[in-house]
Amino acid sequence: MKISVKIFGLMLGLPLLAIAGQFEVSEFKLNNGLKVLVKEDHRAPVVVSQVWYKIGSSYEHDGITGISHMLEHMMFKGTEQHPAGEFSRIIAANGGSENAFTGEDFTAYFQSLEKSRLEVSFKLEADRMRYLKVDEGEFAKERDVVLEERRLRTEDQPRDKTMELFMALAFSNGPHKNPVIGWPEDIKEYTLSDLQKWYRQWYAPNNATVVVVGDVQPEAVHDLAQKYFGVLAPSRLPKLKSRTELDQTGLRRMIVKRPAKLPFLVMGYKVPVLKDAVKEWEPYALEVLTGILDGGNGARLPSRLVRGKQIAAEANVGYNLYSRLSTLLMIEAVPAQDHDTVALEQALREEIRQLQEKPVAPEELAQVKAQVVAHKVYEQDSGFYQAMQLGMLETVGLSWSKVEEYVDKVKAVTPEQVRIVARKYLVEDRLSIAYLDPLPITDDTTTAETLLENTHAH
Repeated sequence: MKISVKIFGLMLGLPLLAIAGQFEVSEFKLNNGLKVLVKEDHRAPVVVSQVWYKIGSSYEHDGITGISHMLEHMMFKGTEQHPAGEFSRIIAANGGSENAFTGEDFTAYFQSLEKSRLEVSFKLEADRMRYLKVDEGEFAKERDVVLEERRLRTEDQPRDKTMELFMALAFSNGPHKNPVIGWPEDIKEYTLSDLQKWYRQWYAPNNATVVVVGDVQPEAVHDLAQKYFGVLAPSRLPKLKSRTELDQTGLRRMIVKRPAKLPFLVMGYKVPVLKDAVKEWEPYALEVLTGILDGGNGARLPSRLVRGKQIAAEANVGYNLYSRLSTLLMIEAVPAQDHDTVALEQALREEIRQLQEKPVAPEELAQVKAQVVAHKVYEQDSGFYQAMQLGMLETVGLSWSKVEEYVDKVKAVTPEQVRIVARKYLVEDRLSIAYLDPLPITDDTTTAETLLENTHAH
């Protein structure tokens, strides 16, 4: 199957000189269920290749939290044909770079190479898609590596630890309550059979999407995919159970006490995403609302609370409309000197109240839309992020073609729609709040920043 579309960037009714220019996306599906997406970008003789698996922490159950991330580590331990270390050595020998990442909804592996070396990537990725070989010794060592990574990146980082505990507070039964890296007690209890079962169950061509962006011809990429991936057997994938989060019935609040230099505040409102929204315009209105609060230096939080009232040293808002499951619209902030988190919370909630009571002025909305759209469109300058958009949308259960709808959907958001979603979703019964209350930093408190610089990126 092949589908081709031409996509152009438009901003506020005017042609946008998108750096990537016109592009075409071709879609193929092999007989074993593997989906292949190819986007031509002939500006440079390079190619980005990514393999996305529909598996991440939101698929996991209690007792094996973090197993998807653990498997990502083990995928670099080799196969019968390519022993441990060979994958990275071969990519480097061909002048390329490679890595991987695990998220709530996906695990992905990628390489950047000169265009003629795409076959190298396909050969290696197809081999480890079905023929990973691990032994008990390597597994035990890597489990210790993951525990150390967790200590450095979470336990020794006050903000990150606060965020982890905050997510466990905000979600009662949904999988977002669990960290991507897993809870330490679960990591310690992993068995080799846990990992092997997870690998056999989910790492299969009918649970994967290969995305290629660069100076390539779609038919040639299809032929390569058929040669290397087309011979792999599919799996019988289990039917996913519903992971619907319980309705929240009131404000949730917690205080986290950790050695830290500065206090910190995080607020999160439960909101819908594109995949589960009853009204499709609502996630786009939430996207615009996010831009109103934190869409550049002229947005409300930096202009009013950081530079204006100087009550915040920093304030950031985040929302992912492309999540597989309902998520949070989150506000993270640090109080300015001589202010505390209580006063900062009040100031943030006042900004929310104003969004609920007064429609955004047309001039402000137009400016915010321009910034939101420009940020998305100019990501097209990077082959990696072009591939990221396609792979992520496909993997979370949305068609990759949603990329082309983004500009028009954002442009269509009205001031009243922004006010409606603020009134409907940014309410106390959907709100969770966590404060980081700093304890004194003693001489024996671990300084993890230096240690983090020496950890491997996988």
